[in-house]
Amino acid sequence: MRRSDFHYELPAELIAQHPLPERSGSRLLVFDAATGQRSDRLFTDLPSLLQPHDLLIFNNTRVMRARLFGQKESGGRVEILIERLLTANTALAHVRASKAPKAGTRLRITDGAWLLVEGREGDLFRLRALDANFDEQMRQHGHIPLPPYIQRPDDALDETRYQTILARHLGAVAAPTAALHFDPALLARLDALGIARAEITLHVGAGTFQPVREDDLDRHPMHSEWLEVNAQVCEQIATTRQFGGRVIAVGTTSVRSLETAAATGMLAPFCGDSRLFIRPGYRFKVVDALITNFHLPESTLLMLVSAFAGHAAIMDAYRHAIAERYRFFSYGDAMFLTRCDPD
Repeated sequence: MRRSDFHYELPAELIAQHPLPERSGSRLLVFDAATGQRSDRLFTDLPSLLQPHDLLIFNNTRVMRARLFGQKESGGRVEILIERLLTANTALAHVRASKAPKAGTRLRITDGAWLLVEGREGDLFRLRALDANFDEQMRQHGHIPLPPYIQRPDDALDETRYQTILARHLGAVAAPTAALHFDPALLARLDALGIARAEITLHVGAGTFQPVREDDLDRHPMHSEWLEVNAQVCEQIATTRQFGGRVIAVGTTSVRSLETAAATGMLAPFCGDSRLFIRPGYRFKVVDALITNFHLPESTLLMLVSAFAGHAAIMDAYRHAIAERYRFFSYGDAMFLTRCDPD
């Protein structure tokens, strides 16, 4: 398949610019790939879609206040997006400026906080904090890095609503958005039903918004993200299988983590970087069902869900969602999908 096979037209007014008043107040488009049945539900209907012994897998990453604004010594403005912390005082980052800074350039975040450009690693700049470390600089001066399709500055509400309620391990520059729909009341309902949950960590990078530029998907350089699937998660999945339950990924980041950990054919603990590119034709080894938001046209995430539930079915579901005025992307509505294995 080619990139153009994943194109769709989306009216701009359907891109959610703000979260709803309640986390679980979203709509839920349900598609059962086994039967081909589709229904329009509410996210609060999720418990009725789950079965005894099902296991929900959440990504517990926490979004950094990774966007910093500053100036070069020459006075030119810069915008910095921290992609990955290497040490307390070094980081890889995207730097937007009228002219790319060279190695040795100093960037001033405030009158008392300076960063040194040490060089480049591909598209990223290696930065060193000369004063306060990066955690301190982000805490004092950083902004929540809202996605590029949200056309407004971040505000106080985003400090909490662009984090999931299970967020604990700092390191992401984008939220695992499927989990944004869960609130304490919904988790309590799931607990009361005996629905188990487990947590992986994948620090979502800015590459998640990177467009696919090659029409030939074989030529697309998949971005790298750090993740960890620990032994406890593997044991929980084994128990789920033993009792006939389903492994349900909350978000595409959970899918990527679990399938990376099972890349050899058997699920095992994994800690490190992944460049796994899931697209139609991929055979899933772990995940049985998926909760996910709607994804950008021609994106790797749309390709992933198309691999999971079938390309034609997903593109038809997206057309339905547009016609029914669902809200799209990070602060938008959600889907519940069951897996369709390729022939």
